[in-house]
Amino acid sequence: MGHEWSLGPALLRLLHLLWLLPHSWTAPQGWQDNLQNHTFQHTMYCQDWSPRMGLSEAYDDDQLFSFDFSQNTRVPRLPEFADWAQKSGDISTVLFDKGFCQVMIHEIGPKLEGQIPESRGIPVAEVFTLKPLEFGKPNTLVCFVSNLFPPALTVTWQHHSAPVEGAGPTFVSAIDGLSFQAFSYLNFTPEPSDLFSCVVTHEIDGQTAIAYWVPNNALPSDLLENVLCGMAFSLGVLGIIVGLVLIIYFRKPCSD
Repeated sequence: MGHEWSLGPALLRLLHLLWLLPHSWTAPQGWQDNLQNHTFQHTMYCQDWSPRMGLSEAYDDDQLFSFDFSQNTRVPRLPEFADWAQKSGDISTVLFDKGFCQVMIHEIGPKLEGQIPESRGIPVAEVFTLKPLEFGKPNTLVCFVSNLFPPALTVTWQHHSAPVEGAGPTFVSAIDGLSFQAFSYLNFTPEPSDLFSCVVTHEIDGQTAIAYWVPNNALPSDLLENVLCGMAFSLGVLGIIVGLVLIIYFRKPCSD
């Protein structure tokens, strides 16, 4: 188990610190081979920007949970993780890390003003569907943000340049190298004329990254079903013909 903390960026004349408290667990040497290369990472961060406090837990860089400090509960990134999120035996440890993180930024930070170099990551965004694309069938758009540091961002969705409401919360998680990535989800029913955009604004310097999504090589759901049925029927007919040919061939009398 490792435990370390590091400092984040200073901005203009004021020192804005991003403190990280990562914990990582890897499988011991005596465990089975298929467990030796997996890592569970528990990272808490606090900063002068929004969100001021955050905690992410990831397994092999795939985020499982974030943490709602107003309710002191875990929030699963996907519904499949909901049962695990109910376990709250380590809440006291989380609250201790929260207090320690705040002490670092408010008491030690001012003493190091001017000595901490700036660190920036220009966000990169991309959008894709959670399930294979079929027109008229409910789906989910995923906006994936990488190269994010520090983790202060706002994500909004647009449809043909008009704001879209109803997007889920933005999930931020730490990855190797103590940089961050983020996910935002939007439920929708795709149509051939759709044009969606995910707008990511970095709150530190106001830089914006925009990723667009339009249907690509999609089939209407009814047409897709007809095509699949036609292929299955054709394969069935071909199998019957091949079977008849083989029967006729092997029933021929043998010649010397």
